[in-house]
Amino acid sequence: MSWIQLRLSANRESASALEDALMEIGAAAVTMEDGADQPVFEPGVGERPVWDSTRVTGLFSADADTDALLVALAASYTAPLPPLKVEILEDRDWIREWMDSYQPIQCGERLWICPSWREPTDANAVNLMLDPGLAFGTGTHPTTFLCLQWLDQQDLTGKTVIDYGCGSGILGIAALLLGAEKMIAVDNDPQALIATRDNAQRNNIAPERVECFLPTQIPENLSGDAVVANILAGPLLELAPQLAGYLAPATPICLSGILHTQGDLLSERYSEWFTDIDRAQREEWLRITGQRKAG
Repeated sequence: MSWIQLRLSANRESASALEDALMEIGAAAVTMEDGADQPVFEPGVGERPVWDSTRVTGLFSADADTDALLVALAASYTAPLPPLKVEILEDRDWIREWMDSYQPIQCGERLWICPSWREPTDANAVNLMLDPGLAFGTGTHPTTFLCLQWLDQQDLTGKTVIDYGCGSGILGIAALLLGAEKMIAVDNDPQALIATRDNAQRNNIAPERVECFLPTQIPENLSGDAVVANILAGPLLELAPQLAGYLAPATPICLSGILHTQGDLLSERYSEWFTDIDRAQREEWLRITGQRKAG
């Protein structure tokens, strides 16, 4: 079926009120989009990112009376309505279009990330078959790519890799396919742990090689041979002593989710526990790696 879209220009103050008004008059869905190419990289905890210039779109059934919708919206929204546009959204197979947008990605000499619904580009490569499902992590984002590239360069044979902030499990599963014996996945979202287990099964990884924990469930004696954490700069700063505590001397750590402007701060913080601090950059994002100091 087709849909009617009401698209309105809003600012940071009016976006939420417009969203409420659209829902009140019967919108099937309301979305907010950046209206001026203003990235929001790291919202605060519990904060929903809203841009200074925001496009608010309400979706309505095609048989709705457009004139009546506009009258109802004007009555529901207490201020004068901002500029708006009425559009017809033709019916499309959105799931198929989403699936078609993901292509296999080469992340090093050995490793490829391949959507589970596609054939691998190189059948002889290390192919991680991935269904992102409800969790973050497809390999397309620079931070994920940087971590995968680093894993591809490591000798992980027989090792235990801790994937802190695992999302879809892509990093820990890649480590297993590259030779690691075990992955320990940690995430504060239960859906991420479900996605991690599902993706491990999809890659024919035995369940006993994957352990999943919420942060509150982490065993006190947890340890690994490598840590990879692709989250955000704020949590990485707070977690530094905890992540360092999981590692023995001369074992590596890989951090990402870091903007290039945050590199000095993170490098200085982790230099208390790690040596050989190194950086790699992709677009505006950094990967920081190091080796655990003795003692």
